This record gives sequence, C-alpha cells and structure tokens, in this order.
Amino acid sequence: MVNKSEKEAKNYFKEVDFSRYSSIHIGPIAEILVINEIGEYKDCQIIGKANNLLISNNPAKFAILGETFDYIKQNDNKLYVGCATSSGKLLSFCRKNNIANLEFLAKLPGNLGGLVKMNAGLKSWEIFNYINKIKTKDGYIKKEDITYEYRNTKIDTIVYEVVFDIEYGFCKEKLKDFNKMRDNQPQKPSAGSCFKNPKGDFAGRLIEEVGLKGFRKGDMAFSEVHSNFLVNLGKGTYEDAIYLINEAKKRVKDKFNIELEEEIMIF
Repeated sequence: MVNKSEKEAKNYFKEVDFSRYSSIHIGPIAEILVINEIGEYKDCQIIGKANNLLISNNPAKFAILGETFDYIKQNDNKLYVGCATSSGKLLSFCRKNNIANLEFLAKLPGNLGGLVKMNAGLKSWEIFNYINKIKTKDGYIKKEDITYEYRNTKIDTIVYEVVFDIEYGFCKEKLKDFNKMRDNQPQKPSAGSCFKNPKGDFAGRLIEEVGLKGFRKGDMAFSEVHSNFLVNLGKGTYEDAIYLINEAKKRVKDKFNIELEEEIMIF
C-alpha cells in the first residue's frame, strides 16, 4: 500500500537531540537513519517517536521509519496503516470515518510501529485485539502466527505496515472515558509506565508500598501523581533514572518477592 514513488523512497541520516526528542528528555545528540525502503537493518534499533525509551550517552545505532511509511488507506473492510503513522493521525481518521475500536489511542503517544511492537494500550484494551496482520521485510504475517501478550510481542524484525479489521461505529463516549483516564497520568516528561503490571497486581501500588512514591534522585523521581511514572523534573540524567529503576526493583523484590519488569526500553 506504499504510495511513494521509487525515486522518493530513499534512506538518509539526520541528527537528533534526544534530550528534546525523547519523551523523557534524556539522551545525547546522535545521527539516526531514516528508513524509506523495506529491507534488512539488523544493526539498527527502530525508535519511532522515542516515547518509551531511556537512552544512555552511548546509544545503539538508531533508526526511524520515514515519510514512505506514513499513510492510512482503506480498502474493502481493511485499514492499511504505515508504521510511521502517529497514533493521533490514526485516531483522527477513525473519528472522521466512523471506524470503531481504536478510541483507546486517545492521548496514547507514538507511531504505529512502536505501538504494535509493545502491544500498547490502556488497561484491558490492546492494539493486538484489532489487528488482522502485519507487514515485515518477509511480507504479511497473520496475527495468529505472532506470539503476543500484555505489553509484549515476539516480533524481532521491523514492522512496516499494520492491517486492521474495520468495524463501524466510532464511540465518542469511549473517547471521553479514555481521555479522562489519560488525564490522570503525570504531565511532566516521562517514558510512560516504568514497569509492567505484575499478574494480579499493579506496579504503581507496589512502588508506593515500598516508599518510593515521590522519591527523588537528582532531577528524576517516581511521580507523586502516579507512582509507576518515572518523571524528569528538569535536568534529569540517565544515571539517576537507572538508580531509581534498580532501587524500585530491589525494594519490591525484598518486600513482596515480586520481580518488576521494565515496560520502558533502556539503551
């Protein structure tokens, strides 16, 4: 479904300041590859909008999908979405065209590639609930042939396109509810939820129980608004963020014998 001409579809490098580009406002200035051609990029880590990343001063080789993969096309009863397309753009398209089920994308930042890779969502709403198939360098892969679970998939290659089954009936009430849920989250720079919720429990509750709600190291802290959000209060550093992550894991393990697993990705 890519609609760019072969001449336009060229890869290139660009410089990015991760202290501004990443949602947690931490990281160095680095060159990243912009991918506009489907291919094999084993030495690159796709980062999208860097909304759930914590980046060190010595990062991996990063890449993003370029303009070629920013599209939404409706064909028969399927929606074909390029993985450089933002969640906000897809939500607007669904609202305009009365397409149901993706209302939970409200205020969920990121591009479709990242959302698919981590099976993003809100509480029980997950993007994989509505996927039909994805497209990689090897062609289309049906959902039933992909291993996925809460906030995780076993996709080890770049996803260029995602295909949704279309149901009609966009729900404004659901949209309002999802917006309200997001409004209860911290507004300071963060990488979203720091840890995955353990089965039958909540990471935020555990962090609060071990005395880390609002706990600060330098300019990094576990938010007073929601304990599972690691927030940057100004000039937070990678080192201070790592300290807090390790401290939370240690305290929760010591008190509850639960191994917290990061939801944010660390590079």
